[in-house]
Amino acid sequence: MPLYREWSSDPYSLAAIWKIEEPESFFMEKTGLRPAIKAEKRRLEHLAGRFLLRHLVADFPLLHIFPDEHDKPRIAENEYYFSISHSFPYVAAVVSPYVECGIDIQVWHARIEQIQHKFLSDQEQSMIGTDPRMITLAWCAKEAAYKWQGRRGVEFIDHLRLKNLTTRADTIDISILLHLTKPQLVISAQCFVDQQFAFSLIVNKEVIHPLF
Repeated sequence: MPLYREWSSDPYSLAAIWKIEEPESFFMEKTGLRPAIKAEKRRLEHLAGRFLLRHLVADFPLLHIFPDEHDKPRIAENEYYFSISHSFPYVAAVVSPYVECGIDIQVWHARIEQIQHKFLSDQEQSMIGTDPRMITLAWCAKEAAYKWQGRRGVEFIDHLRLKNLTTRADTIDISILLHLTKPQLVISAQCFVDQQFAFSLIVNKEVIHPLF
């Protein structure tokens, strides 16, 4: 079973990372889903993400997922909050009955430094440095924050600002200022760099939901 990691990401949430090695039929059998997605790899990632939600919460209502007005995936009456990310062959998910969720995983992209100016300010680039792995990690942190916030019309370079970066023994903590919330919020992303990918998820220190 290619479960890379499963853990309580904060006092309110469960998270997991899975490496996809199984055939599509495995995930169809486990989820009971038959998504109408033509591209084979996208369909496999979609199924694996739903499977991982069920792995974390056995009764997760997969058939009741719908996009809200900002295209954020939801469950009716927010029975569960959740977030999924996939970057083949990896998929990551986080679930909580209490707090908003945001997660992102990215396998390495050799040219990430060529586009960093599109999502990192000059100050942020100085903070992150020139290592492509750290630049990818910064993208993951902002993407996780974007998913947690759950609002359209967001410019990563203007509205999701990296404020501080703290390196610990096996993780990197990044604080992110959300410019569009009222009041403005600072949230924390817990990140790490693997040989194959960068990863980030938002860690909830209290029960709070963004307002605009």
